[in-house]
Amino acid sequence: MKWLPVVAVFVASPAFAQSPELESVCMSVAKNFFMTDTLNFGVVQSFPEIKPPGVRFKYAERSDTKKAEMSDTFDCEFDQASPPTKLLRFCVTRTCYSSDQEDGERRRRFEEMQILMQRVKTSKP
Repeated sequence: MKWLPVVAVFVASPAFAQSPELESVCMSVAKNFFMTDTLNFGVVQSFPEIKPPGVRFKYAERSDTKKAEMSDTFDCEFDQASPPTKLLRFCVTRTCYSSDQEDGERRRRFEEMQILMQRVKTSKP
């Protein structure tokens, strides 16, 4: 019974980072989408083992927002968990952007993110 509190804390705490690479890419997508160099990130969860692999995190545009007060979410889905990854879809709270969007503006924003990701890949040695 002495180990029960330790197990309870482990189970109750937020998920540990499962895929730092996917998380980094998704955070970069978020920064590009909001056109900012800094974004305040809260709890981050990644799921490289499901199809499609994905990342979800809480965020705030204000730097002084505490993690417990963050309510906005950002989600990314990718074609595969290991690099090179291709962005399939991203969602800002309840609004999603992908290549098969009927809404032309949402489709364009998705294409812009893909172009920006491609530019980063080609600029790395």
